Amino acid sequence: MIEKLRNRVEGKELKVFSIFSAALLYVVAFVSGTPAQICRGMVAIVLSRDALITDYFELAGYGAGFLNAALILTIAMALVAVLKIPFTGLTMAALFINAGYGLWGKNPVNILPVLFGTWLYAKMHRSHMSRYIYTALFGTCLAPFVTEMVYLLPFHKGINLVCAVLLGVFVGFILPPLSMHTASMHMGYNLFNVGFSGGILAFVVVCLLKSLGLVSEPVFIWKAGRPVVLAVGLYVYFLLAILLGLVNCKGDLKQYRKILHHPGRAVADFVIMNGDGATLINMGSMGMATLTYVLLVEGDLSGPVLGAILTVVGFSAFGAHLKNYLPVLLGVFLSTFLTQYTPSTPGILLAAMFAVGLSPIAGQFGVVAGIFAGILHSAIVMCTSSMYGGLNLYNNGFSAGWVAIIMIPVLESFMRHFEDRKKRKRK
Repeated sequence: MIEKLRNRVEGKELKVFSIFSAALLYVVAFVSGTPAQICRGMVAIVLSRDALITDYFELAGYGAGFLNAALILTIAMALVAVLKIPFTGLTMAALFINAGYGLWGKNPVNILPVLFGTWLYAKMHRSHMSRYIYTALFGTCLAPFVTEMVYLLPFHKGINLVCAVLLGVFVGFILPPLSMHTASMHMGYNLFNVGFSGGILAFVVVCLLKSLGLVSEPVFIWKAGRPVVLAVGLYVYFLLAILLGLVNCKGDLKQYRKILHHPGRAVADFVIMNGDGATLINMGSMGMATLTYVLLVEGDLSGPVLGAILTVVGFSAFGAHLKNYLPVLLGVFLSTFLTQYTPSTPGILLAAMFAVGLSPIAGQFGVVAGIFAGILHSAIVMCTSSMYGGLNLYNNGFSAGWVAIIMIPVLESFMRHFEDRKKRKRK
């Protein structure tokens, strides 16, 4: 039976897993609420401001929250299918981060202008949209600008809506060239590159709005609690990913071990380098590790936390693994003994999950460097959201970019110094 299953899905494991994930979200959505409750919840999601932190579980209920995540993932997968994009590690990262943020900040309406803006950029440069699809999918981190402008601008609602759509298109149009340049700033040590470029763009736009007397205030809507059913369901889901990976590689963990020895610096596409099976094992293992951390520190399994876990799972196909992530995670945890925060403080809990973006620092420079990266990240991320009124959903990506920019030159300088000393001793 196992051999028959392996033959049927061979070469399509990641596609099958993505489709299964979307289907699972739909099933869980309609199990979690009545159609009437879900409809009311979806209306609330579409009409909400969406700024950080807007937890759709608390705002609209579990049913609507899961349905919204399913719709966002479906839209992303549809674009991948239409553009005939292969299921690489970067594809998985883009799909799962969108599914995750479908639980807090993105909805099927506010992402469309950003996607259209990137398509417009591709057309204007006479290029195919497939070249910019990842920037478009990651660039929806600025989708809250669309709904925010509807409420923030002082005009008639109809005019506000038109202006909001135009701003979303502008954001999608600007992000491709901007993200290409920001990648060189952190030299691939921040896996959330578009989060960094999106943060810069959000900061500039918010400053312009403030100069006009339009101030966007962050919000905080958060679902407390750790439902046992949700935790058990997630463990089963991640176990299925591991089992599918084991079936693919016939129980041989050679390629998975190779993943654990890779530093993770972008571009580190585990699907291309190590195959679907090893990648799925890594994704499932990382999902279990992050979920276990949340439960151990008694954190809430809110929409944002679950979304962060899904993001970790996605980027476990593109640069992150247990060996390079755990030191950074430990750094965030240790920072709570030095600061006013606790490990279960919402911002710190999210920082612990999203510190996965700095995994390449630990992978390249070692455990101690990873711990310091986590400590620095936890401090910076608690300040950055207010810079742009919570309108960049990838706030941790913006923070991680600054951590990398600060640490990498220093680390490389010390590395060169020690290497020079070793060479002189040998002589």
